[in-house]
Amino acid sequence: MSRTILFNKPFGVLSQFTDEKSPTERPTLSSFGLPAGVYAAGRLDRDSEGLLVLTDDGRLQARISAPRAKTEKTYLVQIEGDPGDADLEPLRRGIALKDGPTRPAKVRLIDPSALWERDPPVRFRKSVPDRWIEICISEGRNRQVRRMTAAVGFPTLRLVRWRVGDWDLGDLAPGEWREI
Repeated sequence: MSRTILFNKPFGVLSQFTDEKSPTERPTLSSFGLPAGVYAAGRLDRDSEGLLVLTDDGRLQARISAPRAKTEKTYLVQIEGDPGDADLEPLRRGIALKDGPTRPAKVRLIDPSALWERDPPVRFRKSVPDRWIEICISEGRNRQVRRMTAAVGFPTLRLVRWRVGDWDLGDLAPGEWREI
C-alpha cells in the first residue's frame, strides 16, 4: 500500500532530505520526522512555503510533477504594488518568459490572507503598498510564479502554495504533516 503525506513546508527549508551543497545550517525535510521512503512530488523553493506532497508511489509522483499531467497548483501570493484587476490580465492570457510562454493562469485579487506569521517576516515599506493574489497554474517551471508576477511589474514578497490538485493545506501549521 502506498503512502501519501501532506506537509506544510516552512520558509527556509529545502524540499529534499539531504543537502550535499551546504551540509551546515540549511534545514531539510529530514528535520520533521517524516516517514522513511517518501519523496517530494515536485519542488517548492527554499524561500517559498506551504503544501508539499510526499509519496512513495512513483506514478502519483509523476502525475503531480510531470508538466504533461497539468496538475493545478494554487498559490497565495503577496506582491509588491497595488494592481488592479486589469493589471493581472496578462497572467490570465499567458505571458512570455525567457524559457517560453506560460499557460494561462487563473488569477484573482484576494483580501489579505490570515496565514501564520513568517519567520523572518516579509520586509515592510511604508512607501510601497502590497496586495495578495491567488494564482492557479497547471505547470511548474523553476520559480515560475515569482517570474510571472515580476514580468507584470509586481514582484513577489511571499509565496505560499495552498493546493495541489485536490489536496490543500487545511489547518496544517508550518512543519506539520499528515498522512492521507
